[in-house]
Amino acid sequence: MRVYVPLTLPGLAEAHRTGELGTGPFVAYAVTPALREWYLSDDIEELEYAALNRAALASLRLLAADPGAVRRRVVVAVDVPDGAAAADPDRGLDPAALGEVRVTGTVALAKAASVHVDSDDAREDVTAAADALAAADDGDDDAQFVVDGAEDHELLWYATQEIANLVELGG
Repeated sequence: MRVYVPLTLPGLAEAHRTGELGTGPFVAYAVTPALREWYLSDDIEELEYAALNRAALASLRLLAADPGAVRRRVVVAVDVPDGAAAADPDRGLDPAALGEVRVTGTVALAKAASVHVDSDDAREDVTAAADALAAADDGDDDAQFVVDGAEDHELLWYATQEIANLVELGG
């Protein structure tokens, strides 16, 4: 199963240092039944893209919680064995939890398929979105507009061999 793990650049640096994305359980995003129902598509590429975007929003939440992190969203795509990731049935219909899965066990960074990171051009919008996230969560439409502005930026695709170079961006 392909899962998308939200991180920050410091989180990616830690994963690079330890060789592990997490020791479980940790939150990731994947194509879940609830995400399929919400997205109304049978196209697996569109569904995977939706899961990636859910992870990018979770990465934004991590940035909001870490004011010292470089303002670039990071998502690592990794394949885990079937059964290693499961959606919480109690949160399946919660809009905030669409695509959310819990990954059990240790996941080696070497299993990563790719890394997705904002371009430097997105930094200003991502910074504003991280600052506005709490107000958007409280229903402020103007703040939600700012958060949506970060989502207008596509995450760039990087091969796993480029992780060492990406880690330098966060230093």
